[in-house]
Amino acid sequence: MQSLGFIGAGNMAEAIISGLMKKALIRAEGVGVFDIRPERMEHLQATFGVGTHATAREAVSSRDVVILAVKPDQILKVLADLKDSLCGRLVVSIAAGITLKAISQVLGADARVVRVMPNTPCLVLEGASVMAASQACSDQERRTVQEIFSAVGLCLDMDEKHLNAVTALSGSGPAFCFLFLEALCDGAVKAGLPRDVALRLAAATMRGAASMVLELGRHPGQLKDMVTSPSGTTIEGIGVLEAKGFRSAVMEAVVAAYRRAEVLSGNA
Repeated sequence: MQSLGFIGAGNMAEAIISGLMKKALIRAEGVGVFDIRPERMEHLQATFGVGTHATAREAVSSRDVVILAVKPDQILKVLADLKDSLCGRLVVSIAAGITLKAISQVLGADARVVRVMPNTPCLVLEGASVMAASQACSDQERRTVQEIFSAVGLCLDMDEKHLNAVTALSGSGPAFCFLFLEALCDGAVKAGLPRDVALRLAAATMRGAASMVLELGRHPGQLKDMVTSPSGTTIEGIGVLEAKGFRSAVMEAVVAAYRRAEVLSGNA
């Protein structure tokens, strides 16, 4: 794999570096980082042995692929400051809501840019990411970025028009899952289980259910029916969820998050 430079050394940068090294896709000398927080660079150097740079320009000029892992409200300024140094390099942005068009307006229409929407489970190598590339990117460059983010979970290559829906689903989705997990745990505590046991069982149950969908390739409704015996406990609980509008509430939550993503990206 080509050498990587990270501008921003936060949790997502750390997750990507960790995933690539665990899968032996890159060596420590192939990675360099810059962050305005020296302690973050020191942490990544101590943990993974990667190189650190005194300036962002130095980090960019010595690497083939540059991953911009900075906050959305900072990225356009960073791009403008590094415009000359980024010329000819593959630029990857993980800033939510910042479109390929906005980036290209700073770097130029011929810039090779890939926009990626990752999510927080990348931190445990179980991410769900979607990427969209500018027209200037080659097929090989698209494959390179997909390989990078596949190191921390699932990575799909799609048209950019889908990224706001992706933000609402896999970007915001972990928070919705955590809310449901917490509610499952609280229900079990109310039924008499110790909280630590309830939390472990609830988390393992959610992980197992998701793995069944991904590994068996069956529709969630079919898998639900496998658990739902006539007059049993499961159908009793499902009846309550349906009566309380569980499905419609989840659907509306995703749509609300999508609408907000549209506003933040300037599409509404």
